Amino acid sequence: MSAPDGGVSGRRRRFRFPTALLLTCAALGVAGGLLLAPANWVSTILFPGLPFVSVALAGLWLLPSVIALRLLRAPLVGLLVGLLAGLVIVPFSGYGFGSVATNLWWAAFTELPFLFVMWRYWGTWLHYVGAVVVGVVYPLLAWASFDLGGFTLPVQLLFFAITLASCVAATALGILIADRLRAAGVGRSR
Repeated sequence: MSAPDGGVSGRRRRFRFPTALLLTCAALGVAGGLLLAPANWVSTILFPGLPFVSVALAGLWLLPSVIALRLLRAPLVGLLVGLLAGLVIVPFSGYGFGSVATNLWWAAFTELPFLFVMWRYWGTWLHYVGAVVVGVVYPLLAWASFDLGGFTLPVQLLFFAITLASCVAATALGILIADRLRAAGVGRSR
């Protein structure tokens, strides 16, 4: 549908991905992948003997997408950066293309709060909503993997607290990095 001025309607324009945006997402995805590749191995090695230390790294999987969403403030950039970071990890991971699915899963939690407001509001608190939700959902879904049922209630609560703290801290770091990048002139100006 064309707008009266001959351009694309406002609705379609909102979902365009200009070259500069795509290149920024690519750079963030590669940087995120380079961060997550060693974190993936460290987490895998720590998982059997030190699962609580392993889960303390969980928030790192949010970092690339949080940076992208905060910096670019555009729909779906969190998922795109998560996808790209996952693709970067594939050759370095023992999980192969499963790493792509993992990264997309984590990135979805950064994107969902903005989807609910149709990407019209970019308040800082929405980033934290995604972090809190995944900080609660991840331990529930990984309950059997970590054998959380075998621990006492205080230990289970500690596991949730560590996961939640990791996700919130990584989100705060992502916001800080994105704000510093924006101050340095990186990203779209609004």
